[in-house]
Amino acid sequence: MVDLKKEYELLKEAIQKEINEVLESGIYILGPKCAELEHQFVQYNKTKHAVGVANGTDALYLAVKALGIGPGDEVITTPFTFFASGEAIAEAGATPVFVDIDPKTYNMDHHKIEEKITSKTKALLVVHLFGKLCDMDHIMQLAKKHNLYVIEDACQAVGTKDAKGQFAGTIGDVGCFSFFPSKNLGAFGDGGMVVTKDFKVYDKLCELRNHGSVKKYEHASIGINSRLDEIQAAILLVKLNYLDLFLHKRQVIAKRYCEALSTVTQMPEMKGHTFHQFCFEVEERDALMSYLQKRGISSAVYYPIPLHLQEAFTHLGYKEGDFNVSENAAKHIVGLPISPELSMTDQEMIIQAVKDFHK
Repeated sequence: MVDLKKEYELLKEAIQKEINEVLESGIYILGPKCAELEHQFVQYNKTKHAVGVANGTDALYLAVKALGIGPGDEVITTPFTFFASGEAIAEAGATPVFVDIDPKTYNMDHHKIEEKITSKTKALLVVHLFGKLCDMDHIMQLAKKHNLYVIEDACQAVGTKDAKGQFAGTIGDVGCFSFFPSKNLGAFGDGGMVVTKDFKVYDKLCELRNHGSVKKYEHASIGINSRLDEIQAAILLVKLNYLDLFLHKRQVIAKRYCEALSTVTQMPEMKGHTFHQFCFEVEERDALMSYLQKRGISSAVYYPIPLHLQEAFTHLGYKEGDFNVSENAAKHIVGLPISPELSMTDQEMIIQAVKDFHK
């Protein structure tokens, strides 16, 4: 689905130089590379504060904790996402409350949020799924009306902007990012980042990621060990320089898919999208995936089981049929290969195979 070897070959010299600097320095955790990446990430996203953490899941968990959300609280989110979005809420001791998705964007349907708000609701955790920005204008208005925090799961949406030029992750109270290797900005291992414009939240995030420590061997709270290491930060510093170019290439590839396959099935909306994944729905999904596999073409399902039907969330009392749009998407959605390194020749082969299947 993503050719990480080709990306490495393109950036090899610059990445090796950065890694060597770390190795020669002998500083491997919370050093100058992490500090510089946090600074550069703030500049890129036009926000105020950034905190490097161990992975995207920790970014979400720490965001929830830093806002003081815990047992007895509810956080509204989507059931159609990677498990970490709901997991982080539950791990903090709060209860995830699910809202169905919009069938065109696959993001949480903001029209259905208000009916789920109760006296226990403390936040909305919105997911910019596949790199598609949620309707943040409506969500922020709703949050303001009900005095709720907004946590943005931008783990798949780094660099995505709205019509006002606001970046995903910087519109709500806290934004969370993942640097998993296959992400649009990926490390060579796990990594994550949390951004905020609130200094108090930033200060709490710094405390929580380092065992709740405010000073060496002095711990003000129960935190965790979640620090972005120097080698990953060094690699990300190189790749951040190419992010806009790589996002542009993804959008060009996605546009080519949309133009070529729009007669076959409904294609995703291009506006406000950076295409971490290129996904669409087909009736005979398994048959299509088998057909593509026989022709040497990868495909994937994102995501086959919505969160409300996961065994881990059985205690919440949801059942099949509670969120029909999410459940339908889970049965029919399929993702095609998309990465900046995908050649036009390979993409044309993929497009032709999908067309041949539908014939």
